Amino acid sequence: MTQTEKFDPNSFNLTEAAASHLGNSISRTNALGVRFSVEEATGCSGYTYELDYVSLEHQDDLLFESMGIKVFIDQNSFNFLRGTTVDYVQEGVNEQIKFLNPNVKAVCGCGESFDI
Repeated sequence: MTQTEKFDPNSFNLTEAAASHLGNSISRTNALGVRFSVEEATGCSGYTYELDYVSLEHQDDLLFESMGIKVFIDQNSFNFLRGTTVDYVQEGVNEQIKFLNPNVKAVCGCGESFDI
């Protein structure tokens, strides 16, 4: 099956590496899961991704389960995150969460913000 055939624009997914990394963090914090959101960027143009551990579910949260991890996203943020896959990458001594977001049209030079 190709990546195109797997793509679901109404979903939000984690790779195995991201699920493993987030699962380890969740178990250390006793959280219910992880919340992804999108905020307006303060220093750069566009938006930034936010990641928080969830101890209390909000009534307006959309709930996804990916690779055994509960993912919480508010409806407004999901409009920006629709179809996104989150990965965890280690490159040398650096580690980072990467968003593979099909909605992004441009990324800031610093790599911390994006535009839709």
